[in-house]
Amino acid sequence: MGDGARISGRTGVLVTVLVLVPANLLNNRIAPSGYLLTAPLTAAVLLGVLRLAGGTAADAGLDRAGWERGARWAGVLIGVVAAGYLVAGLLPLTQGLFTDRRTEGDGAGTVAFEVLVRIPLGTVLLEEIGFRGVLYGLLRKEWDVRVATAGSALLFGLWHVLPSLHLSEDKPALTPLFGGSVLGVLLVELGTVLFTGLAGVLFCELRRRSGSLLAPAGLHWATNALGLVAGFVLGALD
Repeated sequence: MGDGARISGRTGVLVTVLVLVPANLLNNRIAPSGYLLTAPLTAAVLLGVLRLAGGTAADAGLDRAGWERGARWAGVLIGVVAAGYLVAGLLPLTQGLFTDRRTEGDGAGTVAFEVLVRIPLGTVLLEEIGFRGVLYGLLRKEWDVRVATAGSALLFGLWHVLPSLHLSEDKPALTPLFGGSVLGVLLVELGTVLFTGLAGVLFCELRRRSGSLLAPAGLHWATNALGLVAGFVLGALD
């Protein structure tokens, strides 16, 4: 154990997973309306687990020394995503990918709340601290970077199983391909786990190369929030 550690790093990894599992159930099934409360609280608990295992702010990518570099990375990544969404939104072939029945009819105020509050303080805060901060940091302390990246990415992929159960119905672009059959749902689930798992690998690598959690957090926010904005704008123009 490191100095000041009360539990081992491997125990910290186990406890982190045991905290994330009920948080996933709470946010997606038991009390989804309390998302903005449970997400920050869970993130705080996970940071406490890291500290109990002898981890530091640097292990979570949250030390001040990396803030400036991480912010620069985040700014560039947000710009890249914005440019990509702009091009995709202008092309008829890809415009339909932004349509989502879960957000149809949402007004500008609702979209602003999602973009400025719910996504950054709920989704990004919890998932970045949980997977690229605490879990990745603890795994990297106990094993090498490959194990840390693979473990974090795999669990990040599985984290998205519950949120994507009705994705083929919510995304009209996917409905003709997968429909609502059991096989279709299974294929969407497998695709979601694979896609988000690969995204988790990218996020971990950004965390490693930038030395800051701000880099993956910026890309994560841009992917979710700017996609929502693009869908809203395209819907308003129809």
